Amino acid sequence: MGKTVQIRARGIRTTVAALAAVAAVAAVAVPAAAATAPAAAAPRFLKPAELPPHPTSPWYAGPVTAGQPDPLPLCVGEALPSIASHRSYGTEFDTNAQQITVVERTEQRAKDFAALLREDITGCAKKLMEQDPDLTATQKSYGRLNVEEGAHVYGLHTASAWGSSDIGLFSVGRDGRTVTVVLWGQMGNFQHAQVADFKKTTVTAVNKLY
Repeated sequence: MGKTVQIRARGIRTTVAALAAVAAVAAVAVPAAAATAPAAAAPRFLKPAELPPHPTSPWYAGPVTAGQPDPLPLCVGEALPSIASHRSYGTEFDTNAQQITVVERTEQRAKDFAALLREDITGCAKKLMEQDPDLTATQKSYGRLNVEEGAHVYGLHTASAWGSSDIGLFSVGRDGRTVTVVLWGQMGNFQHAQVADFKKTTVTAVNKLY
């Protein structure tokens, strides 16, 4: 069972709203140096079929795009560097996902960056509390996955005073110098969180890095 922390928060979009805004992402030009690099040098991103299955809709994927997502995703956005790459996914309903990958210069920098992301996710509910008294957030940690240098999975439920209820799952994984973040969100609560499927997706994402 994950550890649960219930708090109150204020003035920020809920998890699904933040993820939904990035479902359709415009392509960003890749620098010439990156365009001419061998294909094997770039991390591979998740395919739509590798995401947690939706009961009534296929997943659709946008392009792999250089740079930070716009808008920045909830909980992890502020830590993302300009060297990030990302891909956004969506279904025909209010379920969205995103993968963000960063290749650092050294393995130690990647290790430190992964730790920073985990810290930001762990403190996300508290940060929401400081911004909106009309939002209630409940946070869980689903533990570590034994894949490459490891991955950690988290959940965040947000409920507003005006009736919205959204559930989001987050994971941070690392393979050598490369760190990847996977986000999934939809309307609902922890009972609607596809944790087992999301863990499989996270393992696949980390295994695909190189």
